[in-house]
Amino acid sequence: MKIALAQLNYHIGNFEGNFAKMQDAILKAKKNQADLICFSELASCGYPPRDFLEFRDFISQSMNLVNKLCELSHDIAIVVGAPSVNPNLEGKDLFNSAFFLYEGKVQSITHKALLPNYDIFDEYRYFEPNRKFEMVHFKSKKIAVTICEDIWNLGNENPMYTICPLDEVIDQKPDFILNLSASPFSYEHAKDRLNVLRANVLKYKIPIFYVNCIGAQTDILFDGGSAVLSGDGLCYEELPFFIEDLQYYDLDSVTAGGINREQEKNEIELIYQALVLGIRDYFNKMGFSKAILGLSGGIDSALTACLAVAALGKDQVRVLLMPSQYSSEGSVLDAIALADNLGIQYDTIPIGSVFNEYKSTLDPYFKNLPENVTEENIQARIRGMLLMAFSNKFSAILLNTTNKSEMAVGYGTLYGDLCGGLAVLADVYKTQVYQLANYINRQNEIIPENTIQKPPSAELKPGQKDSDSLPDYSILDKILYQYIEKSLGPKELIQMGFDPAIVMQTLKMVNRAEFKRYQSPPVIRVSSKSFGLGRRMPIEAKYLN
Repeated sequence: MKIALAQLNYHIGNFEGNFAKMQDAILKAKKNQADLICFSELASCGYPPRDFLEFRDFISQSMNLVNKLCELSHDIAIVVGAPSVNPNLEGKDLFNSAFFLYEGKVQSITHKALLPNYDIFDEYRYFEPNRKFEMVHFKSKKIAVTICEDIWNLGNENPMYTICPLDEVIDQKPDFILNLSASPFSYEHAKDRLNVLRANVLKYKIPIFYVNCIGAQTDILFDGGSAVLSGDGLCYEELPFFIEDLQYYDLDSVTAGGINREQEKNEIELIYQALVLGIRDYFNKMGFSKAILGLSGGIDSALTACLAVAALGKDQVRVLLMPSQYSSEGSVLDAIALADNLGIQYDTIPIGSVFNEYKSTLDPYFKNLPENVTEENIQARIRGMLLMAFSNKFSAILLNTTNKSEMAVGYGTLYGDLCGGLAVLADVYKTQVYQLANYINRQNEIIPENTIQKPPSAELKPGQKDSDSLPDYSILDKILYQYIEKSLGPKELIQMGFDPAIVMQTLKMVNRAEFKRYQSPPVIRVSSKSFGLGRRMPIEAKYLN
């Protein structure tokens, strides 16, 4: 049996576009004499469709796509993920299903049993879990069809679930496992995912064919990394990350095993590829083409500009240099050097006169009160206003340049540097920003070395440095990671050896800044716990405040 895995980039609700991609893959698979082609979880409508699933028309269009695929299945089996209607009066209205199509009709429908309801997932909001487990029979082979999470409760060890779907079917002696997934990317997840696949094949002693999608759905990224593992636990092949692909496998060869082609994984390289894809898909799927951002001479805006050029091309990226009386000459020169290195258009608009006009206007009301964060925020908001003016006038989407460390502790100004259509770096800690900058410069200097080496500063008052109000990033990021990603509290952090005063200062800043994150742009998710849907915190809570 020849099996094709189609690792594709779907667009939520774009049924015509999704069908065109699948049709193209099916025609290629037929030409290569494949017996079966497999697409990923909810490929018909794109993942995650969220509350679109509550619209009958949305479900109807998804089923129309499945019916059109049926017409292509006369001489090839097609396995595709799609929502299906629950015919029973009890339970949720829908199942998350895998349709097995052959000879022009639906041969079987397998429903997802384990419905994740944590972090960014809320599938139990929409779907009824499967409770009936049967093999799919095709060309003298028995196939255990599973959907994403169904293989993640190996040995029934996860307290969220009461069954292990493969345990329910293994007595029926399947020849191999098909798993249709929509498994989101995080830089810690790629290795874990392959380990889960390996644990399944080692337990059940049969091959697994795992197909994942790629692409960005605003904040969530899918990296592909589809894989085939033989029953001996070796990775027969792992498909590329972050690109569409279509590959073919002979079942007998996979079953024989003895071949290992596992990819090496560089964490920073994966994050870079993820961010580039996140920007590109956001623009392409929304119908945008041009991006604008403020270039300060600092490392965050420099990195964002590099990522935008990689995603969209230099002709689609424009930057504004908006120096004030507090901006150093070195920062301005660094910003110009970067723009020249990237070949992008830049415009310089000094904000000193506008800032002075604001202060003059407010003087009768502020009287002789000393300057404080108010004047700093005014500068940030002037820059935000100028950027949004360019965004409106030239139909360019503003890219936010705030990193995760800053977003976490509220080191940013609402309606100023926190504005924008997409927060590119808001799930990337400051220490990772430096690593990414060095990765970009690995062959030649694109980001000026001075930008990387100089102490970070917002340059909103004389001699200002981030370290004036924040712990050193090498310490801050470690505390933030344990608090945000690992959910460790102050006692646990102090027991790990962190300074108690710094721990309490940091955690209070994180919690007090929640109101800012509620009003910030969507964040490209690259970690296991990003700001947004995956981390739902109350604003007015007393905890640690």
